[in-house]
Amino acid sequence: MKRMISALVFFILLFFSSTVFGSYTIGVLAKRGAPKCMQQWGAMASYLSQQTGEKFRILPLKFTAIEPAVKAGKIDFMLANSAFYVEMKKKYGVKAIATLINSRKGKALKQFGGVLFVKKSKNIRTIKDLRGKSFMVVKFSSFGGGHMVWRLLVENGINPKRDFSKFIEGKKHDNVVLAVQNGTVDVGTVRSDTLERMHDEGKININNFRILNRKKDKFPFVRSTRLYPEWPMASLTKTNKRVAKKVASALKSMNKNSNAAKKAKIMGWTSPLDYDPVADCLKKIKYGIFSK
Repeated sequence: MKRMISALVFFILLFFSSTVFGSYTIGVLAKRGAPKCMQQWGAMASYLSQQTGEKFRILPLKFTAIEPAVKAGKIDFMLANSAFYVEMKKKYGVKAIATLINSRKGKALKQFGGVLFVKKSKNIRTIKDLRGKSFMVVKFSSFGGGHMVWRLLVENGINPKRDFSKFIEGKKHDNVVLAVQNGTVDVGTVRSDTLERMHDEGKININNFRILNRKKDKFPFVRSTRLYPEWPMASLTKTNKRVAKKVASALKSMNKNSNAAKKAKIMGWTSPLDYDPVADCLKKIKYGIFSK
């Protein structure tokens, strides 16, 4: 009898420790691949662990792995593009707890856009010149590297599924840029800040590209589309609400000079922005759950 009680106590303690004192997983959309994802966001887990007293780990996720991870409850928090957020909110009730503040040349940016670009040597100067050309997006599920420019094209009378000779995925942002540079495709789209970051890394010369429908304002990245709210950090419905509040507080108090912020190349975090404009974009292009 004593052995049965001891065994029962052991399993109760094991369950309690694994659920309450176990680590929390942050699923991060690895838009430039897993190694880049860990390089950028790995320090965030350490920061949150130090600030909250809980344990956190980063799980890089491919575009196709985001929804399965949310649906199966394999992650506790989700850091993914704004389109994934509004979809997962509508389908599974995830909740934004903070919006990241991007950084470029010392400026704090709470919004981002999409870039429509071609190789400068190509005789393509306007959106109207794109009919019959080959077009590459990052993924059909990419917001900054797909949906934003998709909307721009639709609003200019071009249906990507019908009016291009090819409408394909590059899988990663870098792949799209290099495909345009190498002439594999005529035109591509990535999220704002991609071209600048690849230029800074010495992978490309940004001056070799022409930006179509370029917006000229104080926004420090080249872009072709309107601006939308930056990526949110979201908690799942199953996530401990006390821990979610601690994470939200830690994120919003992050100093721009912290190691986590520098590694992520961000200024910090702010209270969740309004993501209705993102849903409007998906409705316009009739994407996914918003196609009805």
